[in-house]
Amino acid sequence: METRNLQLEQFEQQRTHLLDVAYRMLGSMAESEDAVQEAWVRLDRAESAAIDNLGGWLTTVVARVCLDMLRTRRARREDLVGASLPEPVVTIEPEGNPEQQALLADSVGLALLVVLDTLNPAERLAFVLHDMFDVPFEEIAPMVERTPAAARKLASRARRRVRGMTPAHDRGLARQREVIDAFLAASRAGDFDALVAVLDPEVVFRVDTGDRLAPRPTVSGASAVARQVLARGSRFAPGARPAIVNGTAGVIIRAGAGLRAVAAFTVVEGKVAEIDLILDRQKLGRARAALAS
Repeated sequence: METRNLQLEQFEQQRTHLLDVAYRMLGSMAESEDAVQEAWVRLDRAESAAIDNLGGWLTTVVARVCLDMLRTRRARREDLVGASLPEPVVTIEPEGNPEQQALLADSVGLALLVVLDTLNPAERLAFVLHDMFDVPFEEIAPMVERTPAAARKLASRARRRVRGMTPAHDRGLARQREVIDAFLAASRAGDFDALVAVLDPEVVFRVDTGDRLAPRPTVSGASAVARQVLARGSRFAPGARPAIVNGTAGVIIRAGAGLRAVAAFTVVEGKVAEIDLILDRQKLGRARAALAS
């Protein structure tokens, strides 16, 4: 029992890191917690005395579990249509809290997770482990059943796609908030011209309703997005409240005491370049719980 308690204590010291790895792999906190729990089950069954580097061993286990989950998800999605956005991590504005600001600085944005979701499972694992967590290719190679050189190529291919599809968003929550406030003001006023003025000409608007049978199409272009926002979203604007969504300025939309939606924004050169609106009730449930805690 004493050995098991020590093992559990060591595992808990690694939990935050393991959740970070899993969330970047899966884009879902619920699935990430399942992957981390599976790592504990496997550790509990293993001969811990034979494990030289517990952190590395657990990272490998979590990565392998996530890889299997991604492969299963990819096969399942072949029969599905519509946008499926990552599960958001939502917090309230830090208001100068150094500890929370440090956590936000290490956050992975929703826009990046959307791009990571376009990678195949092996590419995603190689990129996440190497580029985000400095895991050597010699350790990544067995996980994806390739040579270290081939694993390096996987990460390089993923890196090119990430760089090509992820806009370099404006830094600083205050600047992001200024742009989003202008977006909300125009939405509340029903001012089409003011709304277009705050949108990037190539802005992309994605909506995840959770309904794979009747999905909302992705809308692109400032005029089209402005019309969509004013036609469907202006009624949400009065209930919008500032929040941090995956480390960048966003909003939550409340309905009474409940949570109706979460919106993440990507701000590039003072314009809204991407809007990700999450209406999926299952994903909102975890965000609601986090805000209430």
